[in-house]
Amino acid sequence: MEEAAISTSTSSAGTAEPGTEPAVQLEGITKRFPGVVANRDIRLSVRRGHVHAIVGENGAGKSTLMKILYGMQRPDEGEIRVNGAPVHFRTPADAIAAGIGMVHQHFMLADNLTVLENIILGSEPRRFGAGIDFAEARRRIKEISDAYGLGVTPDALVEDLGVGARQRVEILKVLYRGARILILDEPTAVLVPQEVDELFDNLRGLVREGLTIIFISHKLDEVLSVADAITVIRRGTTVASVLPKDVTARRLAELMVGSELPSPETRESTVTSDVALSVHGLTVRGDAGRPIVDGVSFDIHKGEVLGIAGVEGNGQAELVEAIMGMRPAEGVITLGGRDISAWSTLRRREGGIGYIPEDRHRHGLLLDAPLWENRILGHQTRKPNVKGPWIDRAGARADTQRIVEAYDVRTPGIDVIAAALSGGNQQKLIVGREMSGDPVVLIASHPTRGVDVGAQAAIWDHLRSARAAGLAVLLISADLDELIGLSDSLKVILRGRMVADVDPADVTPERLGSAMTGAGGDRDTPAPEQLGPAVTGAGEEA
Repeated sequence: MEEAAISTSTSSAGTAEPGTEPAVQLEGITKRFPGVVANRDIRLSVRRGHVHAIVGENGAGKSTLMKILYGMQRPDEGEIRVNGAPVHFRTPADAIAAGIGMVHQHFMLADNLTVLENIILGSEPRRFGAGIDFAEARRRIKEISDAYGLGVTPDALVEDLGVGARQRVEILKVLYRGARILILDEPTAVLVPQEVDELFDNLRGLVREGLTIIFISHKLDEVLSVADAITVIRRGTTVASVLPKDVTARRLAELMVGSELPSPETRESTVTSDVALSVHGLTVRGDAGRPIVDGVSFDIHKGEVLGIAGVEGNGQAELVEAIMGMRPAEGVITLGGRDISAWSTLRRREGGIGYIPEDRHRHGLLLDAPLWENRILGHQTRKPNVKGPWIDRAGARADTQRIVEAYDVRTPGIDVIAAALSGGNQQKLIVGREMSGDPVVLIASHPTRGVDVGAQAAIWDHLRSARAAGLAVLLISADLDELIGLSDSLKVILRGRMVADVDPADVTPERLGSAMTGAGGDRDTPAPEQLGPAVTGAGEEA
């Protein structure tokens, strides 16, 4: 790679210009929690007007470090300097006042409010000291949006926006508060390739105006394409600071986890002729009676991974919830030949459907409960969690310990609450729990979202092993490489309808992304000529 930097500076990203203080300096940052040192003697220097990437596996200490920089936690030792001056943050308000803004991986937006209302919430401009000056707010929002090419419409409802647009609103929200240093936490986790390109264009506009960006990501190819400098954190401390032109994705992975970059590719087919799950004419309606999922049909065979590709908000979540019995639906669902359309969620779980939810915090875990209690969730009527009519605490605890060891859940013990684990270790616990229920069908919704390359590789291995043993998997993912690599067959969902069948062996992420957005086609069906021989229009339903 000849040039990965997108800064306006002409000097090396690794050396400071004479008389120029770094935008952010962290010296000797240490943070301890009971039983664990999250950060140990962290040293970081981020130049003004640059994109500085921070990479490391889950549990390495990146999130804790960013919370310290954003005033959400206080360090036990060390010093923070912003533009050369020492600072002591007690709250995020202190960090905002110092010009630091943070865009979280999970967007902090109210769907029922407009873009303008979301942006000014908590920072409302007042007219004559009384009412909110909406005209002034709208003027400032438009001014910032135009200056940085964000293309934000102030009066649009957030619930009507796609994921990429919501992210731009989050960025504008922190700019509105005067941020000159932006922390972006996994900003591309839910974006399709075209939206990633748009985001990187926005970042180029921001750094051209002198803003500084701290970019946290697990996607090493993106880090190499967007960053001016990269800092690697492993087990709570900084282990390397490198320039993108001097390192490869494989070398970064080795620095992060001590192994080469994993691949989701599955070579041999294990698909059988036995149908494990059949969905026919499934329709889910919204509050106004409009179909959110519209007449969807498909079969998943034992030993098959069926991937569903689609931009978020096109019915994937509602489809999964309908199959799980969490949402009323029309149509027929059969599990192993049995009609389960009228079954409760618990009965479907007991019948053999495992579930890795899209949002592990809302639907996968009790964050304030210990790990062994989280092992019981969704499996509270089955061994080893019960003995007769009673919860078997000893059985649940013993099996939780087995899951921790078999799935490499890094924790001081099974009595630790789930909130104390990193995101990747929370996800490995959920995967272990769902695999331990002997499922015949697994619904895996974004199974590796927000996890590092090591945890990602482990989850892929578990899915491949279970597939080889006959498990049928419905895979929903925003990671197109993951979808293409793991799936035996692929379908594209757009506006609640299955609009294309895709051959994973002969499609690129770019062509799949075009199918997902309907680029080049009519409102409902992607143009086949853009997708190549790997994709065919699905017509009514396969």
